[in-house]
Formats: sequence, C-alpha cells, structure tokens
Amino acid sequence: MQREILLLGDARLYQVCEAVRPEDLDEMPALIADMRDTILAYRRRMGAGRAIAAPQIGVMKRMVCMCLEDAAEAFLNPALSFPDGERMDVLDDCMSFPHLLVRLRRYRRCVVRYRDLQWIERERALEGDLAELLQHECDHLDGVLATMRAASARELVMRAH
Repeated sequence: MQREILLLGDARLYQVCEAVRPEDLDEMPALIADMRDTILAYRRRMGAGRAIAAPQIGVMKRMVCMCLEDAAEAFLNPALSFPDGERMDVLDDCMSFPHLLVRLRRYRRCVVRYRDLQWIERERALEGDLAELLQHECDHLDGVLATMRAASARELVMRAH
C-alpha cells in the first residue's frame, strides 16, 4: 500500500530513529512492501525515486528500502563506513522535497553493514550513485536532510518540470 511521504518542514523528518529490534521483524515485510509501493508510485508520478527511509513515511525506525527495478531490498539498522576519504560532488534530490536539488559532497565509496529481513547480518560495498543514495537514506535515519548538508543557500536549486 502506498503511503504518504512527509514533506520538508515536517518535524518528524528531523528526529533520530529507533533501532529495529528482533521482535519488530513480523511487521517488517508489510512495511517494506508499503515502502516499495510508495517508491514505485513516486517513480510513476515524478520519473525518479530509488530508495526511501522509514521516517519519510512517518515510521521512526532505522530501516531503508531500496528499489532499483521492481524488487525491494531492505536494510535494517544500516551503519555506514567509508573505506577512503574520496569525495564527489552531487546534486542530491529527495522525495520529501521533490522540486528541490541540493549541491553537496558525499563519499564516493561506502560499506553498509545491516540486517536483512531474516535478521542475518550483511555487508555490501557501494560506489558512485549507489553510495550516494545510501548515504542520503541513512542521513534520514539520523534526522539529517540534504538541505542541512548544503554549504550555503546558494547550493539549493529548483528542479525544472
């Protein structure tokens, strides 16, 4: 079921999320399905959208759903590390502010450690746009929006329709 996406300015987007616990696992498949449906609906409407963090739909848990094609991948309690200091400039976009882009710097590579829906510990190395994507989504789990990472107000760009 598609959920409403919280928009820039909603106080819930600035809250730090709670960890997912093993006792939460029973409700996770339905929640991930809703997150997937929300991404796909946004993609149909806006022509973009690859991942969403739970707080963007008002669920204050440390979980991210990535949907590169139609299949969803769940990242429960993701933690990022950066194997080197190499950074890249990006124009960051977000479903919570769909008409705004933010110029900022992200790490080019990251390693994400997380649990899957079976509570198995996983690790995945990401590079380029996927590394940027997971950094963006993990920021949401800490109540940090891309707008807060901009060096100045001049780094905000309106998206053309």
